[in-house]
Amino acid sequence: MSYSQHEVEILTAGVALEGTLLLPDTPSGIVVFAHGSGSSRFSVRNHQVARHLAEQGLATLLFDLLTPEESLIDERTRALRFDIPLIGARMSGAVDWVAEAERTRGLAIGLFGASTGAAAALIAAAERPARVSAVVSRGGRPDLAGDHLPRVQAPTLLLVGGRDPQVIGLNEAAMARMTAPCELLIVPGATHLFEEPGTLEVVEARAARWFLEHLGASRFA
Repeated sequence: MSYSQHEVEILTAGVALEGTLLLPDTPSGIVVFAHGSGSSRFSVRNHQVARHLAEQGLATLLFDLLTPEESLIDERTRALRFDIPLIGARMSGAVDWVAEAERTRGLAIGLFGASTGAAAALIAAAERPARVSAVVSRGGRPDLAGDHLPRVQAPTLLLVGGRDPQVIGLNEAAMARMTAPCELLIVPGATHLFEEPGTLEVVEARAARWFLEHLGASRFA
């Protein structure tokens, strides 16, 4: 399916953040991405997944969790990339922006989080239960969502590399605290960043299936 690309400005939690929106002609939902620590909306792996989802008819939004000024500070200090309450609040604000923006208003919303971005996605799902319909985590740290985990209502898919044992354990611990429908899928042969041939394609396929199942063609009234 063909899609158009738009550079957008997201107003969230009192700041303006830059984003890239991929928009099919008749989207069946939208997936908002939260990148991992030290990354940005230009994450190569997230862009690959986003393009695959757009080809399947899902709109996608990749956006920076930090302003340009904050990114410069973070490059020196690494103080903001692990500020989970901060990026969680901005993810929640991005959900609100998507729900209200002219191009995306009314679309069912899914969230895709990588690394620490998974915690931000789950916090937003807990804070916006009426607006978030599904969550997918890739190599994520859902455990960092802490006390938000039992409040998540959206069906959640946790994708972890088979050669990432520490993160497997952290995902299992987070899953044990969740009450929403939750599945853990271990991708054989994959390390934390899913750099091995064929492993990111597994993520693409399973994420697309999850979002299409739980977002479908439904729209919020």
